[in-house]
Amino acid sequence: MSVWMTMVAVGVLTYGTRLSFIYLFGRRQIPGRMKRALRFVPPAVLTAIIFPELLMPDGVLDISMGNERLLAGLIAGLVAWRSRNVVATLIVGMAALLLIQAISS
Repeated sequence: MSVWMTMVAVGVLTYGTRLSFIYLFGRRQIPGRMKRALRFVPPAVLTAIIFPELLMPDGVLDISMGNERLLAGLIAGLVAWRSRNVVATLIVGMAALLLIQAISS
């Protein structure tokens, strides 16, 4: 029962947080400087999530050719740069990781 209560509480908090921003900024014009600054939030958050996984797979900095995640990430980055297709990037990146792990095992 406590798991369900926790899930409901987190859902209500998430909804409340999002609703508060909609309520606060829904009727107001956001200044141009803030709009420009907010454009950088998604890439910054994504970078903060992805790069530690790519560069420190075991909690230690590893930028060698033996780092399977880094190699797969580089391949996925190349696909993202060339295709600008999120789905293709995810599929190729995961396939590259699985293939590199299968080869190195």
